[in-house]
Amino acid sequence: DPIARQDRPTDSGTRFFSRSLGEAVSISRRQSMVAAGHAKLSIVCQCRLLSIARSGLYYEKTGESVYNLSLMQEIDRAFTEWPFRGVRQVRDYLRLLGYGVGRKRIHRLMRLMGLTPIYRKPRTSIPNPEHIRYPYLLRDVVITRPNQVWCADITYIPMRKGFLYLVAVMGTAQQKSVVLEISNTMDADFCVAALEEALAKNGKPDIFNTDQGSQFTSFAFTNVLRENGIRISMDGRGRWLDNVFIECLWRSLKYECVYLNAFETGSEARVGIGRWIDFYNRFRPHSSLGGVPPERFHEQGLLKAA
Repeated sequence: DPIARQDRPTDSGTRFFSRSLGEAVSISRRQSMVAAGHAKLSIVCQCRLLSIARSGLYYEKTGESVYNLSLMQEIDRAFTEWPFRGVRQVRDYLRLLGYGVGRKRIHRLMRLMGLTPIYRKPRTSIPNPEHIRYPYLLRDVVITRPNQVWCADITYIPMRKGFLYLVAVMGTAQQKSVVLEISNTMDADFCVAALEEALAKNGKPDIFNTDQGSQFTSFAFTNVLRENGIRISMDGRGRWLDNVFIECLWRSLKYECVYLNAFETGSEARVGIGRWIDFYNRFRPHSSLGGVPPERFHEQGLLKAA
């Protein structure tokens, strides 16, 4: 049918559109864009345009077993306490607790949880090879004022019957947690949402520093930074100390909130973690800030700057 063929995009146009869209939008977002009852485009054609596999529309994850979930909680506790432990050390630790586990299972679960030991090695993170990686800008930089440098990181949150991922955007000078966002996937979407909310609430920093994880090197995330005139900095090899403030945040959050509550649902986790973050920002003293909470330290810094 010549008319039907005219409505179809050319192969080159399809490839260009798919590649451009794939750089900007996550797979889960593209899957949600498929319209089953579209008047002109079939499911196959829509999947080709969106550069996704048709089988992915119908696949339903079975989730982890109860045994694996208990393993993941123990792994998270061990990693929070000793973040330098690799797969073999975590395996040996779990065997001491009575778990009969092998290295391959621990490796898979740690990858699922997004955990990477923070010691010097050839590659501390595995970025997407198709994404642009930006240079490290904090070498010899002294951070002295609010909104000079922000950072972001992702952590794993265990729950009673599952797990979630949590991203934090925070200022490094005053250790104030700016924004938290929770997701059940590791896509870039929730990181972008946290970044946009942080910028709307707190202005913008001069420099934004992250690791080279695919969420932070994605076009969607870096494009928000570029549009706001923010300089992008990414950790190089052996630069894990640059995120020491946010690692301290994760440790405090898990021991003072997550491990004590065992949240049942995502909504419970959002409320509970949000309540703790409010306490952390407004009332929890920090010895590194002269014994005052981050929010008060932030306000004092703004007054001095004025």
